[in-house]
This record gives sequence, C-alpha cells and structure tokens, in this order.
Amino acid sequence: MSVEIKINVNNRDYRLIVDEEDTLLYVLRERLHLTGTKEGCGNGECGACAVLVDGEPVRSCIILAAEMNGKNIVTVEGLSKVEKDGTVKLSPIQESFIEEGAIQCGFCTPGFVVASSALLEKTKDPTDEEIEEYLSGHLCRCTGYATILKAVRKAAEKTR
Repeated sequence: MSVEIKINVNNRDYRLIVDEEDTLLYVLRERLHLTGTKEGCGNGECGACAVLVDGEPVRSCIILAAEMNGKNIVTVEGLSKVEKDGTVKLSPIQESFIEEGAIQCGFCTPGFVVASSALLEKTKDPTDEEIEEYLSGHLCRCTGYATILKAVRKAAEKTR
C-alpha cells in the first residue's frame, strides 16, 4: 500500500508517494538522489545511514519513510551551504574531518559528520567522553577513531 508524505529535506519541501515499507534511506538515495547517506549494515548497527530528523540523529535504514510525514530531515549534503557565487561552503564539522584526516574510505563519514553536527548543536564544548558516548554505535573500520575525536574537538573550537 502507498501513502503520501510531505517532508522537508535539506530545506526543500517534497510531496511524495511512498510504499509503506520504504525506508527513509531508500527514499533519500533512490527517490531524491541524495547519495551521501550510506547503507552499511541495513539493520541500524553501524551508523553510516545517520541523518537528522527534527534535529535528532536517526538510523535511516530502519525508519519507515511513511513515518516521516511533516518532518524536517537533514542529510550530510544539507550541512554545507551554497554561496551566492555557486561555491560550496562546508560546515565546520565537514572542514574539520578533512583537516584532521578523519576520512579514510569515507563510507562511514556521513554518519559520523551528521551525528557530530547534532552533538555540537547541543553541546558547544563536549568532553572526549561526551563525544565518544554520542558517537557510540557508529562504526569505522579505517581511521581508528582518534582522528574523528580530533575533528569533533576542532569543529567545537571553530563554532565557539
């Protein structure tokens, strides 16, 4: 069965007909072509598919799109801003991930960046313990997490 939803994704309104079994991840990637959000495990364990729903990080692979009616969603693409001249201005967390080398293969990066962005909205100067707790459940097989922590700390400095 199909349902109609109205959602705002990255400050753009959409009216979509979705199958009641479609995940938010599927709709973002396949219907809206926002491919920054990745499918890792497909069961909410790895965090690669994290997006913000009304400011809170959620695993888009285990949430149904039909449940998103009326919600505001931000993907990793929505964290950057397009300037008047057409150039893209990365968010402080995106810049910091690049500067600190917190990106290896890049597959898990969107989930870490989105979740870190939500943390920095709530806590302007998080401790290492707060960062680790907030990012628990996000898995990375390449960087070893030290550079990710450095990147979040650096972004916190930039946003203070």
